[in-house]
Amino acid sequence: MRIVVDTGIFSASISRRRRQRFETEMALMAGNQIFLAAATVSELLYGALVAGWSEVRRERLEEAIRATTVIPVSNKLLSTTAELRFACRRVGHPLHDRTHANDLWIAASAVQIDAPLLTGDSVFNEAPRAYPAQVGGIVPRTSVDWFSWTLI
Repeated sequence: MRIVVDTGIFSASISRRRRQRFETEMALMAGNQIFLAAATVSELLYGALVAGWSEVRRERLEEAIRATTVIPVSNKLLSTTAELRFACRRVGHPLHDRTHANDLWIAASAVQIDAPLLTGDSVFNEAPRAYPAQVGGIVPRTSVDWFSWTLI
C-alpha cells in the first residue's frame, strides 16, 4: 500500500534517539511503499543543515530519502493545494493558515495520490477531505480524520 509519511514521522524513523517513541508509526511504514511530499524533503534537508549534521550524516539522510518516492510538484498538485486550502478556510480548519503552509503541501500531496498520511501532528485532524474508511488494515481514528491513521 502507498503511504505518505510526514516530516516528523520520517525524521523519527531514521533517528536512533526518537524512533522508539514512534514504534506504532514505524510498524505502519513496514512493508508499504513510502511517499514523501516535496515540502517534507525540504524540511528534512533544512533541519540537517540547521543541526549542523556532518556530511556523512547528511548523505545517510539523502539515501533514506532516495529509498522513498518523492511526490513531484505538478500543475495537479498546485490545484489540489489551492483547493484544499480553500476548503480548510471555508470550515475554519488551521491548515489554511500561513503558519501551516508546509503541512498544507504535505496534506495536498496525500490527497493528490489518494493515499493516507501517516502523521503524529494533530494539525491534520478533521481536515476537510474524505478518504475511504478502511484501506489495507489501516483506518482513520475518526470518520472525518483521514490524516491520522492507526492499526486496526
